[in-house]
Amino acid sequence: MGIMTIELKELRFYAFHGLYGEEKKTGNEFEVSLCVDFDPVETVITNIAVTVNYARLYEIVKTEMQKPRALLETLAMEIVESIHVSFPQINKADISIKKLHPPIIQFTGSVGVRYQKEF
Repeated sequence: MGIMTIELKELRFYAFHGLYGEEKKTGNEFEVSLCVDFDPVETVITNIAVTVNYARLYEIVKTEMQKPRALLETLAMEIVESIHVSFPQINKADISIKKLHPPIIQFTGSVGVRYQKEF
């Protein structure tokens, strides 16, 4: 039949993830992009109940972003696991999380992690 991919791109959050004390106090801006794949059970999807609801995906990401973690790696892995619990039909997830203003002197750009998992 095919593979369906649901995407959420460049979601912005202000959160308190980080290894260093200052990051935990002042917070930072983060950008999250997410793709999840599943095999549709119907030839043509016409009902939200048989797909992965992107509004619910957003709520999962938003909830997880509000729980501070020391490492972005931990955050990425735990978001993917939470998504899979809510949507067990997902067979692949790909998430990237960028810290837009890392606490590195004279640094321009962003830092981040990308995590991919197949179920």
